[in-house]
Amino acid sequence: MIFEEKEIILKSGKTAILKTPCVEDAEKMLNYIKKACGETDFLARYPEEWNISVEQEEAWVNRLRSSPDTLGITCYVDGEVAGNCEISFRGGMKTSHRATIAIAILKDYWNLGIGSAMFEELIATAQKRGTEIMELEFIEGNDRAKHLYEKFGFRIVSERPNAFRLKDGTHLSEIYMQKSL
Repeated sequence: MIFEEKEIILKSGKTAILKTPCVEDAEKMLNYIKKACGETDFLARYPEEWNISVEQEEAWVNRLRSSPDTLGITCYVDGEVAGNCEISFRGGMKTSHRATIAIAILKDYWNLGIGSAMFEELIATAQKRGTEIMELEFIEGNDRAKHLYEKFGFRIVSERPNAFRLKDGTHLSEIYMQKSL
């Protein structure tokens, strides 16, 4: 699915662009996700686990753009990737009323309104599609993300204890949230 380019104004007064990434952005996307994973323990991978090539990332971008069931939105500030989000619509008769979302924003761009802007677009897309339930997961301790999700009406529905083990041996739970539309 393709998200048409949209300009937003950040809390800092800067302009940002929301759009589906293009193949030409593959290297930027790869560098962005590696950086994001190195800035926090609240993403599912460490940077060194992203050992894919630019060509593989290009293929992923092409699949994203051509998928009828997944929408990716990337936020660009001054031409650089600041964050991205994704919504994946489920198939099958028993689960087609549900969609899963994910989001990550680089630390330099926290608290500027990017997360809220992207969530508004994800929710609007889900509503247009007739989705009944939006779902997401986050890692225990990520209070900043939890606050954003609750602001948009998501509520905790379950917890998977010890779902993540950090390099130092610490175990963290995975928290599941849902929002009814």
